[in-house]
Amino acid sequence: MSATDLAAVIVTVICLVVVVVLVLAVQAIVSTLRELRATVDQLRASTLPLVEDLHSTVNRASSELDRVDGVIDRAERITATADVASRLAYRAVAPPVIKTLSAVAGAGRATRVLMRPRRGVIETRGRR
Repeated sequence: MSATDLAAVIVTVICLVVVVVLVLAVQAIVSTLRELRATVDQLRASTLPLVEDLHSTVNRASSELDRVDGVIDRAERITATADVASRLAYRAVAPPVIKTLSAVAGAGRATRVLMRPRRGVIETRGRR
């Protein structure tokens, strides 16, 4: 056997070993991909109902927010109406009440002045 024959046998054995290792690696990759596909299918089967539930929950929350927004708008309108009504009531009631209180205070003061006994009144009719 010559050196070339020996080199050819060694290269052939090395190539066979590399091919066997590559076949084993491909088998491991295929097995891992099958497990990955099964895991993805399980994940999809369990998450799709959750996503649908989440979607319906978001839709319900959105409709509730729209309803709350309407309630807040109505409350703001009621507040504005009450504010206008209180201003009108103040403008309508305040001047007569102030005038009445002024008149009562003036009448009370006049009554006190008239009811006060007079001291030291000097008569000027009889003297000249």
